[in-house]
Amino acid sequence: MKKPGIENVRREIRHKDREIVRLLNERARLSLEVGKIKGREGIGIYDPAQESRVLNEIAALNGGPLAADALGHIYREILSSSRALQAPLAVACLGPEGSFAHLAALDRFGRSARMAPQDTIGAVFDAVEKQKAELGVVPLENSVEGPVRVTLERLIATPLSIRGEIFLRISHCLMARGAKGRLRRVYSHPQALAQCRQWLARNLHRAVPVETESTSAAVLQALQDREAAAIGSRLASEIHGLPIVEEGIEDHPANTTRFIVIGRGANGPTGRDKTSILFSTQHRPGALHAALEPFAAAGINLLRIESHPARDRMWRYLFFIDLEGHSGEQTVKDCLRKLQRKTAFLKVLGSYPGEAEKA
Repeated sequence: MKKPGIENVRREIRHKDREIVRLLNERARLSLEVGKIKGREGIGIYDPAQESRVLNEIAALNGGPLAADALGHIYREILSSSRALQAPLAVACLGPEGSFAHLAALDRFGRSARMAPQDTIGAVFDAVEKQKAELGVVPLENSVEGPVRVTLERLIATPLSIRGEIFLRISHCLMARGAKGRLRRVYSHPQALAQCRQWLARNLHRAVPVETESTSAAVLQALQDREAAAIGSRLASEIHGLPIVEEGIEDHPANTTRFIVIGRGANGPTGRDKTSILFSTQHRPGALHAALEPFAAAGINLLRIESHPARDRMWRYLFFIDLEGHSGEQTVKDCLRKLQRKTAFLKVLGSYPGEAEKA
């Protein structure tokens, strides 16, 4: 049997493209109808639980050869375009453009969202709290360097809740205008400098590390200084035009940062949720054990526990915990009620769809 020639195959591809465009526009018209209903009922445009369900259903339908990640990226852009049709979505993130928080925001909300880069993590919280942006993206913890203290401190008092999480694999680039041998300063965010500490000690031991508010801010600094380099993302190099000297300079190849999406409102359950809580205990022996005992008795998995010193009281600690399940589920609700009775302070930071950590 004669195999089809390349022009025949291309003709078939063009036919499929026409069908895809037609179906995408049909889907867009349905999204507009959803937007009208949301407007009438006062429902927010961003619904992480629904988007998680859509992406899971699409992944289950995939029979290949398209890779699951590739199909996921395509559908995130489709969802981004659908949200933009319903209403503009402003997302605040630590910037300028090209920062890893900016990359995380693009990964979650796509290029149809309006990104609003902020100078500091605090400014991201401020922008969302003052309703200058609907949502914000901030780093919460890194697999190597641990928690981001500024984010933890803002979560204590903010009226916002955690609406989602994003795991982003972090690959650092060294960028500079001058020659590597002439570099005397290395600009970057403290976490990025710490994640490249060993590489810098081996390769640029004469260069002094200089902390900046973000990796993208570091790139802008290095653009003005021929004796300086910046550590940041490949995207930051492309956006700002600072040449890459070395790629992949992070000390640990599995270096990953967990970002959270902050905003107003609450998410419905999806069946694979996480809940983040914050509490403090009385200063007495066994208080933490007693506080956590209801979760063990109920068989609820605690995914993360982090202690943080309370600023207003010396030697007192706040505990940040992630647990499996949604705060609206009866078992979790009962445990939180018992926890409330055994703690001096309790705040539910949010329930949201759990994401798989990226390898």
